[in-house]
Amino acid sequence: MENTEHSVDAKSIKNSEIKTLHGSKSVDSGMSLDNSYKMDYPEMGLCIIINNKNFHRSTGMTPRSGTDVDAANLRETFTNLKYEVRNKNDLTCEEILELMDSVSKEDHSKRSSFVCVLLSHGDEGIIFGTNGPVDLKKLTGFFRGDYCRSLTGKPKLFIIQACRGTELDCGIETDSGVDDDMACQKIPVEADFLYAYSTAPGKTVTNNEHYLEILDTKQVFQRLPRS
Repeated sequence: MENTEHSVDAKSIKNSEIKTLHGSKSVDSGMSLDNSYKMDYPEMGLCIIINNKNFHRSTGMTPRSGTDVDAANLRETFTNLKYEVRNKNDLTCEEILELMDSVSKEDHSKRSSFVCVLLSHGDEGIIFGTNGPVDLKKLTGFFRGDYCRSLTGKPKLFIIQACRGTELDCGIETDSGVDDDMACQKIPVEADFLYAYSTAPGKTVTNNEHYLEILDTKQVFQRLPRS
């Protein structure tokens, strides 16, 4: 997995957001000398799937049809990719934050990466618990390099199947880590995050979205070369 650094430019980050991280077994850079991520740790990592289907009446939100199928397919996919998958259903805002806080405090030193899948209603910058909105920045902040030290320098993937606004996107038809001898380094605390959204900013998600189909186990492994 290549470290493209698309979403974080070190020059644009304030000094207060850059921490000095001293090399140790618990704070591995996660990078190899060719700037690719080291994926040969004993474990691939955790995959947390939060599947919110039913919402409190006070939110005025309708149940999300089809989401259980998505959650099941994603579980199968990441299980076959050797992740430890944990499915969580219908979590409140408080439960989501508590879960993320708890997971970020685990020891990830033997894990290559971290994946979090969020299936819910949403809006720009937020995801909905069953009782209201959660700020995505707050949720992902638990995994910053200065908070979750054992994932520093390792890829952290957030897959978000949710709306990002109210404008409808109707779509269009188509035919188709560093070595241990580096004792000290400075990296942005929000480095190594990849956010994969199902829609563009300000757009809604329709029921016939094919976004998660690309992660269907059969399709993923049919495209892998046979050895």
